[in-house]
Amino acid sequence: MTRMASNTLRIAVLAGDGIGTEVTAATLSVLEPLAKRHGIGLAYEHLRAGAFCYRDTGTAMSEATFAAAAGADAILLGAMGWPEIRTEDGTEIAPQLDLRFRLNLYAGVRPVRAIPGVPVALADPRAQALDIVLVRESTEGLFHSRGKGVVTYDAAEETLRITRATTEKLARFSFALARRRAATRQKPGRQKPGLVTLVDKANVFRAFAFMRGVFAGVAEHFPDVAYRQHYVDAMALDLVRRPWDFDVLPMENMFGDILTDLGAGLVGGMGFSPSADIGDDHAVFQPAHGTAPDIAGKGLANPTATLLSAAMMLDWLAARGAGQGFADAAQELTAAVDAAFADGLRTPDIGGRHGTADAARAVAAKIG
Repeated sequence: MTRMASNTLRIAVLAGDGIGTEVTAATLSVLEPLAKRHGIGLAYEHLRAGAFCYRDTGTAMSEATFAAAAGADAILLGAMGWPEIRTEDGTEIAPQLDLRFRLNLYAGVRPVRAIPGVPVALADPRAQALDIVLVRESTEGLFHSRGKGVVTYDAAEETLRITRATTEKLARFSFALARRRAATRQKPGRQKPGLVTLVDKANVFRAFAFMRGVFAGVAEHFPDVAYRQHYVDAMALDLVRRPWDFDVLPMENMFGDILTDLGAGLVGGMGFSPSADIGDDHAVFQPAHGTAPDIAGKGLANPTATLLSAAMMLDWLAARGAGQGFADAAQELTAAVDAAFADGLRTPDIGGRHGTADAARAVAAKIG
């Protein structure tokens, strides 16, 4: 951890494109009073990357920008990409994926948590208290083939890759997360263990049978955490039918890309879906949504996912030794988001009229 001064950490900020710039600015405006209240230092280094950077400079993320981001204590990212701006092969501009691969951010953490006052998709009362976490392996799986696929006139092929080393890391991360979550929700006389449910397709593909074997081996070192497996197609059904029966759900990259959006739909949509991509030494925190060209520049974007991603960033920094102030700030930011919506904050994506700046002010008002 690179301290700039006592209790001050350097945060690389890559706002990106479209509403990425708007939700990032809103989040920083909330972090300012939060940092003062808890006596924590956050020094921001604003870096340019994304689709418009590619249009203007020919590169989506320069090596200087990458080096600066890699050298920061954490990376806060908005959203990147734009429909009309593509690479020569027609794929989207996505430097956020480059960060995942180059910094080996193998654990894509995607919380799915109901927020008080925000409409949920399911009528069952248990959906109002939904709180699960999907953990998407973010460097291998089918995404390993990004940019490496073979295309001929008659066929196209992509290669899925799962390695023991990365899978073991993902498994340890998932079991440790389940253990930590169990510890935070314990009540006297009511001990509920953590639960890890591996999502795979081991009944068809040998790679996923291999993944199951690795997870089973790691599970033996976490006897206090329950462990199960679930096929991905059945999980798609059960995330709609009974999501409250799950806790931590690790899975391969492509499966995670799909199911995390389904999870967001259960709790209000992508505007309420924070994320973190975490490795051994680095981490990127960003909303799971895209750049939303249809509302970009109109002040209508919901900053909640970015605010909650920032809370995850503060919590991660605290776990790495930044101090209790960072942990306290993370908890208060999450609580402030909940309190704002419980008191009537309604963003346009859930039928309300409170725009980006309104939402930021409402959350900031709940701090302190």
